[in-house]
Amino acid sequence: MVIGLDAVRLTARPLVVCDVDDVVLEFVTPFRAFLQSRGHRLLPRSFRLHGNIVCALDETPLEDGAVSELIEAFFAAQEAWQTPFLGVVDTLARLAARADLVFLTAMPARHAPARRRLLDLFALDYPLIAAEEAKGPVVHRLHAGRPLPVAFVDDMVHNLHSVGDHVPDCLLVHLPPPVDIHALAPPAGAAVRRALDWTEAEQLICAHLAT
Repeated sequence: MVIGLDAVRLTARPLVVCDVDDVVLEFVTPFRAFLQSRGHRLLPRSFRLHGNIVCALDETPLEDGAVSELIEAFFAAQEAWQTPFLGVVDTLARLAARADLVFLTAMPARHAPARRRLLDLFALDYPLIAAEEAKGPVVHRLHAGRPLPVAFVDDMVHNLHSVGDHVPDCLLVHLPPPVDIHALAPPAGAAVRRALDWTEAEQLICAHLAT
């Protein structure tokens, strides 16, 4: 389900579509703190949450259903836990002066109002689309083949590949956070540009917008 896609009105400018969790708002670090408050831990054994969340007392892995419930509870309480990465507010403001900026967050629609309030709290009041479907078709529908530069920023390789498959001319920027579990992620491939931080991501995006 998509929230907000039909309401987004683009101008005659380039487009930058940006993921939210662990790209704009920190996720893994506050999620670990949230888990600790519930008596659990996230171990960096593979690049996934299910199977790697354990009881803090004896490191017994939690069942998949229990992990899903914790993720759901975290998103319900996100306003108490998540904050933007350092410098991202100013960086996005500079990009928004040159292009239309749209957030595309992968979460159930029921949590979108809380995410909207949280982003607005930090003056990140750009249009928000909440979708549980693949991101490629969403960006394709949003950009709609306009003859203007488009860029997509995400920390998840499968999202970048999805957008690349559906919007071939899109600049794909891989921006993983500096946390241990992301070191276990699969490589993004030659079609994707990796950025170490928002400074590098901004440089890549601005160069693409200039084309």
